[in-house]
Amino acid sequence: MEDFSAKFVSQKISKTRWRPVPAAALQPPELFATGSWDNEENKISIWSVGDFGSLEDAPNGEYQGEPQLLCDIGHQGDVMDMQTLSINQRWERAHYHMNPDTHSYGGASCTGVICNNPEIVTVGEDGRINLFRADHKKAVRIIENADSSTLHAVTFLRTTEILTVNSIGQLKIWDFREQRNEPSQIFSLTGDRIPLHCVDRHPSQQHIVATGGQDGMLSIWDVRQGSMPVSLLNAHDAEMWEVHFHPSNPDHLFTCSEDGSLWHWDASMEVSEKPSFFHQGGRSTTFLSHSTNQSVISAWLNNNPTKDRMEITNLVPNQTLSVNSLDVLGPCLVCGTDAEAIYVNRHLVA
Repeated sequence: MEDFSAKFVSQKISKTRWRPVPAAALQPPELFATGSWDNEENKISIWSVGDFGSLEDAPNGEYQGEPQLLCDIGHQGDVMDMQTLSINQRWERAHYHMNPDTHSYGGASCTGVICNNPEIVTVGEDGRINLFRADHKKAVRIIENADSSTLHAVTFLRTTEILTVNSIGQLKIWDFREQRNEPSQIFSLTGDRIPLHCVDRHPSQQHIVATGGQDGMLSIWDVRQGSMPVSLLNAHDAEMWEVHFHPSNPDHLFTCSEDGSLWHWDASMEVSEKPSFFHQGGRSTTFLSHSTNQSVISAWLNNNPTKDRMEITNLVPNQTLSVNSLDVLGPCLVCGTDAEAIYVNRHLVA
């Protein structure tokens, strides 16, 4: 934990997201947003990680301060998901339940949101999928009853395709070019239909997808073939809340869990051959996944068992309450917890 700066915020934090920086930017991200849950008054807050001009004067070039609050705004209800945009827009009652007898409307949680500017997609416990544009006041496309179960998360596969995960262990691909409101592909976990809570797409190999769910397992999928995961990896001891590939170094993946852990998965090379990607700290173990034959060479689809090992490091080993959210961008990582604290690491690379 010595690599993290902590800020205690008197709010349970449900979501953390970095403000994106231009691809050509030389500086690491400066701002991030947090959302809270299970508080008397929930908030969305904007934070700064400090003055980058003072890094040269800091010991070892490391920022030693804590995140600084820039502004916040009240939020009705728990913040279930969050993305950052430069355009301000608001859509009321995007998700709802309707009583068929009284034709009255009741609230339904919006459980997931993803942006591919200017398109925004939301999913919810009502099984509805909404496609918005940031410059439009109304939805561009609505898929009513897209799922009979709760949709927990969504990600873009391509400009016109999204992938959703639900509470009965299914992944579904939706193509907005199709007029029919049916998924183009369905994938599922075998067995007890374990709910899936999170999903992320590999940033450069769009057919590779990672998911996590109620059993804490990490699943790797190749959406080009088959309907089952390529790899199932033993992971957390409780629900996995988020999974993220590193956006520019996707052989590194990060997960966080109800069990209080935040794991870094390093699939870049054999454990015995590589230096530590992170500074010393936390638990390190190796896992062996069981992969099927793959036609594309990838660290996540490697079919050679002797090389298919992961090095796993728990970045916050002393946590006991849930780590609900994480985001990683360049050398920086931010996470939020039920311990009413946010943690920032600005120098992941050793």
